[in-house]
Amino acid sequence: MTTVSKLRLPRTFPQALKNIPSEQYDVLLSDLHPPGPGDALTVVGALRHANPRAVTLLLDNPPGIEKTVDATLLHADEIVVKPIDAPTLIDVIKQRLIEPPATTRRLESVSDILERELHHTIERWSRSVRQNESLMTVPITPEDRARYLPSILLDLIARLRANLPLGAPRAHSPSSTQHGADRYRQRYSTAMVVEESRYLQVSIFETLQINLLSLDFSVVLSDLMVIADEIDHQLGQMMRGYDAAAAA
Repeated sequence: MTTVSKLRLPRTFPQALKNIPSEQYDVLLSDLHPPGPGDALTVVGALRHANPRAVTLLLDNPPGIEKTVDATLLHADEIVVKPIDAPTLIDVIKQRLIEPPATTRRLESVSDILERELHHTIERWSRSVRQNESLMTVPITPEDRARYLPSILLDLIARLRANLPLGAPRAHSPSSTQHGADRYRQRYSTAMVVEESRYLQVSIFETLQINLLSLDFSVVLSDLMVIADEIDHQLGQMMRGYDAAAAA
């Protein structure tokens, strides 16, 4: 038998995010297309961290549902097509509470997701670079363009797992330095090197957004700060390699 305690039921996404850490919710019912982009996924992820066995239901309109529901959203327990009457919706919720998912949801660290999605992150970076006319004026092969990215990303993953405080001394990254030297020899400008670094950070954040529902929200904010700091640190080493090659 399922009992429901009296809780302050949030009606907005900010209220939900504020209440989830302090209240015990067993069911989330949300529209798939809230006013703010990503609001629904953020709340689903927060509830999954607070209560991994909670039931998550997302409401969507019939037209175009196949286009709007991607693999990420399918981490919800069920997509409920609107319109739906209250008694039917209650029955759906009761059934889900009586027969919860057979498998427990698995949360992953940022470093584990980046390691698992290493190849896809590089693909996103390469796609962004190909769309930049200025960067594509440099005639090198796709393999040479992305040669050092695996090593640079693995350095980032190692930094995340080391749990070093922001501003702590960090190991030298030979890959970043060599990458900068090669970019000079390939006739990149310094602005091009900076732009590629920006694309790398964007591609990393896109990878995390796609895997939003698997993220461990207890550490995600600190890990995002580490990512930004490490990308900036590696960019500095790239520029030192670039300058050293220019002075040689």
